[in-house]
Amino acid sequence: MTAILETRDLGKVFTSGTFKKSHTVALEGISLAVADEPPSIAAIAGESGSGKTTLARLLVGLIEPTQGTVIYKGQDLREMSRAERRLFRREVQTIFQDPFEVYNPFYKVEHVLTTPISEYKLANSKAARRDLMERSLREVGLRPEEILGRYPHQLSGGQRQRIMVARALVLRPRIIVADEPVSMVDASLRATILELLRELNERHGISILYITHDLTTAYQIADNIIVLYRGRVTEAGEVEQVINDPQHPYTQLLMGCIPQPDPDLPWGQVAAAGLVSTGESLAGDGCNFVDRCPVAMEMCMSTPPPMYLTDEHRMVRCFVYRDSREASAMNLDEVFVPPREISAAGVK
Repeated sequence: MTAILETRDLGKVFTSGTFKKSHTVALEGISLAVADEPPSIAAIAGESGSGKTTLARLLVGLIEPTQGTVIYKGQDLREMSRAERRLFRREVQTIFQDPFEVYNPFYKVEHVLTTPISEYKLANSKAARRDLMERSLREVGLRPEEILGRYPHQLSGGQRQRIMVARALVLRPRIIVADEPVSMVDASLRATILELLRELNERHGISILYITHDLTTAYQIADNIIVLYRGRVTEAGEVEQVINDPQHPYTQLLMGCIPQPDPDLPWGQVAAAGLVSTGESLAGDGCNFVDRCPVAMEMCMSTPPPMYLTDEHRMVRCFVYRDSREASAMNLDEVFVPPREISAAGVK
């Protein structure tokens, strides 16, 4: 596999305080790769504070890592020339959680589309620029005559988010990092935006890194999934395996929090088995999930568990699977399955 974007032992520690410094490990030891071909969709999931957004910001170069590297087309982001950095910013685009924060309320909405067109000289005339904007808006299901000329507050959250998808599409990127793109839109529009991301992947050959706390949407859109907890990977692999048969206790707790549409099915029993996090790990140098784990053992308090290869397409960080082969030296993507075949109806 030839990687277009990859991380090697990536980590980030935030330091705060003036006289008494405190350190927060936001991300630790992440090694993964996004293949050049075929384009894929991978989900990065976890609860708030798990390190998802920190990983997204590292991947697009908004912050620098404390350890490890982010590499694009074989080049370390920190060593790129100005021209290489410019190309990277065009080919790796971000869709943020809150679309309203991206807009300047004093500009009409087309400003977010004309800026990248002008910056990268994608049109040589006003007519060509207008045509490019209109085609991009139509591809995301919007009518240009209803959108252009209006201010951000005059549009719905779903419309604003789809304009941000259109903005990314204008640049024809290789990769889109979508950070919680549906968490602030109505439930009725979530399926529409997820389908847009799927179309970008299938029709335009764009790889998607979909960051979410919602395992149900991860299951709908992704081929593979990485589950984070306090900056460490707890489980990774094929999304159907991980969601339908979670092996790490943390993933099991997450799945136990999803209401099931069956009034006779007890809800929350698995989730209730784990303790509520205190915000600080009780393990010291051990497993960072031990304070919530329903199956914690004595070794979990003092020794950090490695990743174990429990299936051909799954790795789990838990001593419960210590009889399996260790996989700590493997990149997470080495257990990923190729992009799944999607029928014309969009059904797996």
